[in-house]
Amino acid sequence: MKAARWWILVFTSIALFGNYYVYDSIAPVADLLQRQLGFSDTQLGTLNAIYSLPNIVMVLIGGVLVDRYGAARVTFGTAVICLLGAVTTAIGSDFWLMATGRLLFGLGAETMIVATLAALGQWFAGRTVGLAMGLSVSVARAGSYAADLSPTFAGSLYEQGWQPPLWLAAAAAAVALAGAAAYWIVDQRARRALDATPATASERIVWSDVWRFDRSYWYLLALCVLFYSVIFPFRSTFAIKYFQHAHALPLDAASLMNSYVFFAAIFATPVFGWLADRFGRRALLMMLGSLLLTLSFVALTTTTWDLWVSTALIGVSFSLIPAVLWPAVSMLVEQRRLGTAFGLMTMLQNVGLTVCNVAVGWLNDAFQAGAANPDGYVPMLTFFGALSLLGFLFAWQLRRREIGAASHGLERGAGL
Repeated sequence: MKAARWWILVFTSIALFGNYYVYDSIAPVADLLQRQLGFSDTQLGTLNAIYSLPNIVMVLIGGVLVDRYGAARVTFGTAVICLLGAVTTAIGSDFWLMATGRLLFGLGAETMIVATLAALGQWFAGRTVGLAMGLSVSVARAGSYAADLSPTFAGSLYEQGWQPPLWLAAAAAAVALAGAAAYWIVDQRARRALDATPATASERIVWSDVWRFDRSYWYLLALCVLFYSVIFPFRSTFAIKYFQHAHALPLDAASLMNSYVFFAAIFATPVFGWLADRFGRRALLMMLGSLLLTLSFVALTTTTWDLWVSTALIGVSFSLIPAVLWPAVSMLVEQRRLGTAFGLMTMLQNVGLTVCNVAVGWLNDAFQAGAANPDGYVPMLTFFGALSLLGFLFAWQLRRREIGAASHGLERGAGL
């Protein structure tokens, strides 16, 4: 069944490619939505915040469903919901219709991510889980990179206005559905050959078990929430617009600059995952990634350095932390509870995404950030820098615990 698990990696990665493309499709059209439909920064932030809103509750339920009914079935079902959400987002110009589409897409997208993480944690349990998850994240980042690059390779669509690029995103959601269907088929065949049940555990979920997760898991969860509350609101909502207004870049150049973060992650994430598998030092690597993220906002706020400096710092952080963080969960939580553990992390992550997208949109509006007032973006950058520093502190606490008697092996590798 070694071949089957690698096919499962391929097809779940394709599903994530389409998933991430749709999520990141808002940033490239943000300026068009503002100019052509009159959307405010608060409304732009809401389009990504509302994506996260249902997952404050539903993604934990989704994680439980993964543990109960199997990752493959849940991946396919959520891919259907994602496609419906992407189509609804593209179909009309009314803000609330578009927001409803993003709400629907978010309802499926985050649970799909939980399901694919659990699938890889189950099929690649052991020495290769970091590499497998790194490769999966790499392909997912390619979806984000493609979305950011879309004003270049699909420039004719952007010339027609805000709507055609969103229909392109709906096509990416259809690709995700095809990947999810293929994964389900391979998973069913492989489990029949192994005489295995689709789910990792069939017994009733005991909710009190959630509170018995080890303290290291909670440190990791806090880092996860803070890290993604910075990365996605900045890179997937406001960065392109910020580059246009504060650094006078045209749309295609601003999108290209933003895309390099995702481009670097395509290649670097699986490398970092392999290194963590072999040499360990996972908590130390997460400390480094958090520190680099903090320094990137210090550079944007207090220096006149070229944008390449902050982009490189964020790019390394964006490659490093996910490559180590998600596989680390499978070392802290027993396999039969992986869906619940990933679901809880993603639930609280979406709380952070919801709050931060709206908060940053409000900050930009309150300080009148825009092309005529680039300094109005400084509060946004300061806010993101503070959250990044807090994430570093939690990574440091995790490192302290994992080098002590309560270690779960995060700092050990197969090569040591």
